[in-house]
Amino acid sequence: QVQLVESGGGLVQSGGSLRLSCEFSTRTFNTYIMSWFRQAPGKGREFVAAINWLGGTSNYADSVKGRFTISRDNAKNMVYVQMNSLKPEDTAVYYCAAARMYGASWSTRSRRADEYTYWGQGIPVTVAS
Repeated sequence: QVQLVESGGGLVQSGGSLRLSCEFSTRTFNTYIMSWFRQAPGKGREFVAAINWLGGTSNYADSVKGRFTISRDNAKNMVYVQMNSLKPEDTAVYYCAAARMYGASWSTRSRRADEYTYWGQGIPVTVAS
């Protein structure tokens, strides 16, 4: 059964760092665009970051650019997001997502939650002020 499992969330002070990990149980990991989304209390799900099939290109929401770094390890079926300089407004449940997309349009399509086939269960991140 294909599934994504996130880990690494928790409570951190403002200005601190966390690294989230996500394992994707598929035999064709390198055919998927991998992304992170988040959902804050009372808000909709929003795009955080995405990375292409071999990890050579990534894109970010403006709100996290320069603070978050997405990466992947295709040998381990893992995707990560390193979150630095965390702010209270980063508090949310973070979701790992996977989708098959092809061509240059992936950069635009990867920002849309409805493009994704597989989702993790979500992991909470709380940033205390």
